[in-house]
Amino acid sequence: MSKVTELTDDNFQKTIAAASMPVLVDFSATWCGPCKALAPTIDKIAAEYAGKLAVYKVDIDNAQEAASDFNISSVPTCVFFKSSKEVDRFSGALDLRSIKSHIEKVLA
Repeated sequence: MSKVTELTDDNFQKTIAAASMPVLVDFSATWCGPCKALAPTIDKIAAEYAGKLAVYKVDIDNAQEAASDFNISSVPTCVFFKSSKEVDRFSGALDLRSIKSHIEKVLA
C-alpha cells in the first residue's frame, strides 16, 4: 500500500494551492504497467524528501478534470509545482537518480 496520498478532482486545486512546499504529482493509471513500475520509486521519493517536497498521485481515470487541465497525454507523467504553478515535468518511468535530478532543480 502506497504512502502517497491520492488526489481527486474535488481536492486537487485546493491541495496544490495550500501547499507550503514544492509539490510532485504523479499522474498515473491502474492499468498502466510503467506506472506500476514507477510507484515504489515515488514512495521512496515521498519518504526521502518528507518535509521538503509534498508528493501526491492522481489516477487519471478518477480525476479526468485534473488530467485534462494539465494536458496529461501519457502516463506516468510527473508534474512539479511551486506556489501553485507548474515548474517542471517528466513522462515515463525514470530511474531514481533521474527523478532526483528533477527534484534538486525544483528545490534549488
